[in-house]
Amino acid sequence: MIVVTRLNGEPLVINSELIELVERTPDTVITLTTGRKLLVRESVEELIRRVLDYKRKIFWYPIPREL
Repeated sequence: MIVVTRLNGEPLVINSELIELVERTPDTVITLTTGRKLLVRESVEELIRRVLDYKRKIFWYPIPREL
């Protein structure tokens, strides 16, 4: 899940696994796999960073030193 900001300043939490497409048109438009479109304040680059940060957090696990 990542937090994005609607154009009116309201925060919104979305499931990043549902993001199908992100476009810059001059506003950033997120299209979800459900067909829903969201206009957000964040740039395309910022959204990519947030999704990657989220995925790093959920897929990171410590490797034991001794087996």
